[in-house]
Amino acid sequence: MTSIMIAALGLLMVATAFLSGLFGMAGGLILIGVLLALMPLPTAMVLHAITQMASNGWRALLWRAHIRWRPVANYMVGAAIALAAWSLTRYVPDKPMALLMLGATPFMARLLPTNIKPDPDRLWQGSVYGTICMGLMLMTGVSGPLLDTFFLGGDFGRREKVATKAMCQLVSHFTKLIYFGGVIDQPATLDPVLAGVAIAASMLGTTLARRILEAMTDQQFVAWSNKLISTIACYYIAYGGWLLVRTPVLATFDKGGLQ
Repeated sequence: MTSIMIAALGLLMVATAFLSGLFGMAGGLILIGVLLALMPLPTAMVLHAITQMASNGWRALLWRAHIRWRPVANYMVGAAIALAAWSLTRYVPDKPMALLMLGATPFMARLLPTNIKPDPDRLWQGSVYGTICMGLMLMTGVSGPLLDTFFLGGDFGRREKVATKAMCQLVSHFTKLIYFGGVIDQPATLDPVLAGVAIAASMLGTTLARRILEAMTDQQFVAWSNKLISTIACYYIAYGGWLLVRTPVLATFDKGGLQ
């Protein structure tokens, strides 16, 4: 990868970490889509894991006073179950499927009945959510929109939500790094310079977002989060759908079938 491309990715990572620093998500959704377009899926997953570990880890450190540890521990149980199950098959999705699932994730979360409010302090609920979110993480690289529903039944302000979710995401991305970096049959390799840029850029973007998050109200936080996530999700559904049908469509044109 050229130095220009590494610099461009670094700027993108600063911007996506800034978004994640504000909303606890969105940045990771954008970044994984770009990485999937530029590199093989396992490599994209590993780089994304390193970037998001730095972003979420630094965010958790900045907001450490607001972390709710019981939900994090419950979530970790589910993540461990998912990693053990996926390690038996070592499944790696193709890009179109990953993108379609990536776009569908926010809408899957919204299909839950409004009267269902998970209690993140209960072990069995945290384990179930951790298992499902971790499985989705290994399919698409992200699970943020679905993970948001994990906090519905708890009394979380925006700071507690961002901080606690950052810890859960740190666990998820570390698990993803283990899976794509060592468990699958053809684990990814990564340029150490690019990895270093990813870590520094993620920490910078997260730091820049802190003051703006402090100035936002909880109502603004929810409204902007929903609009941003919906727009990104629709794009990925369209992009993944195009990749899925592109090969047969182009083959038909090559044969003159649509003249």
